Amino acid sequence: MRVMDQSHIRNLCIIAHIDHGKSTLTDRLLEFTGTVAKREMVEQVMDQMDLEREKGITIKAKAVRMQYRARDGDAYEVNLIDTPGHVDFTYEVSRALAACEGAILVVDATQGIEAQTLANLYLALEHNLAIIPVVNKIDLASARPDEIARDLTRLLNAPDEQIIRASAKEGIGTEQILEAIVARIPPPVADATLPLRALIFDSKYDSYKGVVAYVRVVDGELPKNQKLKLMSSGLEVDALEVGVFRPKMAAGEILRAGQVGYVATGLKSVRDIQVGDTITHALKPAIAPLPGYRPAKPMVFAGFYPVETNDYPLLRDALDKLKLNDASLTYEPETSAALGFGFRCGFLGLLHLEIVQERLEREYALNLIATAPSVEYHVLKTSGDVVTVDNPAEMPDGAEIAEIEEPWMRIQVFTPKEYIGAVMDLVVARRGAFDKMEYLDEQRVMLSYVMPLADLIVDFYDQLKSRTRGYASLDYTFADYRASDLVKLNLLVNEEVVDALSMIVHQDYAYPRGAALCKKLKEVIPQQLFPVPLQAAIGGRIIARETIRALRKDVLAKCYGGDVTRKRKLLEKQKAGKKRMKRFGVIEIPQDAFMAVLKLGDGG
Repeated sequence: MRVMDQSHIRNLCIIAHIDHGKSTLTDRLLEFTGTVAKREMVEQVMDQMDLEREKGITIKAKAVRMQYRARDGDAYEVNLIDTPGHVDFTYEVSRALAACEGAILVVDATQGIEAQTLANLYLALEHNLAIIPVVNKIDLASARPDEIARDLTRLLNAPDEQIIRASAKEGIGTEQILEAIVARIPPPVADATLPLRALIFDSKYDSYKGVVAYVRVVDGELPKNQKLKLMSSGLEVDALEVGVFRPKMAAGEILRAGQVGYVATGLKSVRDIQVGDTITHALKPAIAPLPGYRPAKPMVFAGFYPVETNDYPLLRDALDKLKLNDASLTYEPETSAALGFGFRCGFLGLLHLEIVQERLEREYALNLIATAPSVEYHVLKTSGDVVTVDNPAEMPDGAEIAEIEEPWMRIQVFTPKEYIGAVMDLVVARRGAFDKMEYLDEQRVMLSYVMPLADLIVDFYDQLKSRTRGYASLDYTFADYRASDLVKLNLLVNEEVVDALSMIVHQDYAYPRGAALCKKLKEVIPQQLFPVPLQAAIGGRIIARETIRALRKDVLAKCYGGDVTRKRKLLEKQKAGKKRMKRFGVIEIPQDAFMAVLKLGDGG
C-alpha cells in the first residue's frame, strides 16, 4: 500500500434523492479512474443486493478508493463513500458525512430538487462539507438543466459556472467532476502523532473475517494485529486484518490518518460494533470519543408470522442471519392466539420494514404474514408507573390508564403548487397540524407539518403519491412525544378477539375506523356454514358490527306442498345444527384480512 501524502487525499460522498443517478455516476467515476476494469464492469457496481438494483436505491453504505491523476500531473487518492438516500437511514447518512470533507450533490435535470436531496444537503452543510453541485441526466429530452441550475444557484449561493452539467449514463462531465473534487474539496485535517481515533460509519458480517468495520481514521494510525477498543461499550477486539476497498476488499498493513478503509475484528455479531462509535488502541486509548454517536432506535414495529407453523425455526434462523448484517433490526419472540408463534420486530421506518420482509421471503424462501405496523407508546398508569407499549395486544386495561403519549414527526412535503389543496386535505385527515409554507420557486412549494407517526406509517406515502400524480416528495424527522386521546380498538370475529387485528387509534377516529374495518373484513373472510359476526369494540363496548351470512342449504327443496309444520320442523332442525356449528366452528382468517388493516387509508 503506497503511502499517499495527506494533502493528496480527498474523502467525499454523493448525496441525491432516490433514482437521481447516484449509483450510475459512481460507475462512471470507477470506470474513468480505472478502478474497475472494463471487462468487470456491470451496472450499479456498488449496489450488490438484488433489491438495491430493482428498487434503484442504496440500502447499505459502501466505500471505494480510486487513484486519479489530475490535469496538474499529481496523483490523488479519492475515497468515495456511497450512502443510502432514503429518510429511514438518516443516521447512517450523518455518520458517513462525518467521515468526509466534501459531497457531490446530484440533482435530476427532469425532476429538480426533491425532499430527501434537501434533507441530506442540510445534513452535509451542518458537517461543513464542501458541496459540488451536479445537474445529472442532461441527455434526456425532458431535461431542464438551466432551470435546475438556477434553483441550485439560489439554494447554495454558488455561481453558475460551479454547477456541473453531466449525464452519468453517457459519461458526460465525469472528468469535470473529478477535477472539481481535487480543486474544491479540502484534504483531511488529521494528526498522525495523536492516539488513534477512527470513526465507524458502517459494518457488515463476513463469514470468514467476522464483523468488518468500515472506518475513517481521524487521528493516529491503525496497524493490523493490534489490540483495539470500542469507546462506547469498552469492548476490546483484535485488528485481524486492515485494508481498503477497490471496490473489493484489498488487505494491507496499516491505515493512516485521513484514510478510509476497513478493519476485520473476528466478532460474531454486528450489534457489538455500532455505527458512529470510535475505535482506539486498547493500550494507549484516546481521551474522548468522536462526537455524534447514538445507538440505533427502532421507530416502527410489526409482527412476522410464518404461514406454515412448521417454518417457525426457519424464520428464527433467517432473522438471526439477517441481523448479522443489520444492527438496527430488533426482534423478540411473541405468540398470537390467531397466528401462533412469530416475532415482534422493530425497524427504522417503513422502507426498512418492507426491505426486511422482502429479503426474508426471497433469500430464505419463507411465506410470511406481517401484522399492521405500529409505533411505540408511553403509557402512564394510574399507579404512577410508565410502561412502553409497541404492540396493541399488550396495552393495559382502560381503567388502569391515566394518559397515553405517542410519537409525533416533523414532516416536509415538496410539491408543485397545484397540489397544495390535495396535500393539505390528506395531512389534516391524518391529524396533522400546519406549521409553515414556503415557495421554493414559482412552481414548487414546501409544506411543513407535525403529525403523529401512527398516521404517517399506514398508507400515507402511497396516498401522497397518488394524490399528486407522483410529483410530491416527503421527508420526516422525529419531533417529540405528545399526550393524545387514544383508545385500543379490538376486532372480534365470531365473538373471539383476534389480537393480531387490534390497533391503537385516536378516540375521534375509532368509530369510522372500526366500521370501515368490519366492512372490509366482511369482504375478505370467506362465508362459513353458520353466520359469523364481526365486531369492533373499545373495552366492553361494541361500536360497529357486520355479519357474514351463512352458506345455507335449501332444506325445503324436497317439500312439494304438504303441511306447514313439516317445513317448520326441517327449518328448526337446520337452525339447531347451525347453532351447534357456531359454537364449535373454527374460522380461518386469510392474509388479506391483515392487509385490510393497512389498506384502510382514510377510513379514519
